[in-house]
Amino acid sequence: MLPGHENAWREWDTALAGPRMHHGWILAGRSGLGKHDLALAAARKLVAEDGVDQPEGDHPDIIVLSRAPKDDKEERKRADGKPFERKRNISVDQIRAMQRRLTTRPTLGSKRAIIIDPADDLEKGASNALLKSLEEPPVGTFFLLVTHRPARLLPTIRSRCRIVRFPTLDSEEISRYLAQHAPESANDSRLAAIAAAGGSPGAALAFIEQELAPLAALMRQILGEGDADFALRGQLAGAIGARPTRERIQAIFDLARAILAEQMETTPIAQIDKLADAHADMAALAGQAPTYNFDPGFLAMEIGSLLASAAPHRERANV
Repeated sequence: MLPGHENAWREWDTALAGPRMHHGWILAGRSGLGKHDLALAAARKLVAEDGVDQPEGDHPDIIVLSRAPKDDKEERKRADGKPFERKRNISVDQIRAMQRRLTTRPTLGSKRAIIIDPADDLEKGASNALLKSLEEPPVGTFFLLVTHRPARLLPTIRSRCRIVRFPTLDSEEISRYLAQHAPESANDSRLAAIAAAGGSPGAALAFIEQELAPLAALMRQILGEGDADFALRGQLAGAIGARPTRERIQAIFDLARAILAEQMETTPIAQIDKLADAHADMAALAGQAPTYNFDPGFLAMEIGSLLASAAPHRERANV
């Protein structure tokens, strides 16, 4: 069991032991808290039945929906076990293909689990199609929606699901996690990762793996002194890279928000408005980025401008 999962497991196990298991679940919390791992383990516990052998690998009664490969070339990369680029959203066709499977009986037992991760990335038509299944779920079918930003889900979807929230971890817990999963990382890198992670062990690990320390230094410099001549924003664009992956972009947004939140903790309440506004705008931009597929250079300038707008004695920029 990962740290911070105790309450989630308690709720799941209590529901499993009860007379009527709720058919829809939302696993909500910051990216990098292990929600996907818990969803898979919880689904396996759900579909397992006494006297029925369960497969070690993929389970025929657990359907996992995520963003598909971008094209045939990326699909071949996935088939070869190589890193591949994904589409921006989970499509309505994926939901409808899943729904067609729900017209058949489960393979090994009486239950089937559908994991959608991240449910934040459902396109509009996919959300509406999923809602129909949540309104009239087939007998023995249960949905686990993994979400980093539950507010992006349709209110009608949220109202039909039970929400389990995952807490962030303290610095000592993240330090132990990094010691286990990144044992060769330098101590300075670990300390920087913990400071930038905002309580997410996955974000801390991404900080190390994606070498985000130079980005963190630039972001803190912009936030501390502004960027009147745009020079630091140019350096930020160079550090982000010309073709960052979606995962890297997400890690960069997590980093920027964590740095703003870190600054808010040490700023007097009377002076916190600019930081709070920049943090809210950064969250909104992070939500828009996957949908609009912004140019990396544009994103770098927008992120840098939001940080500069919160610098002392600076006016907010028009972003």
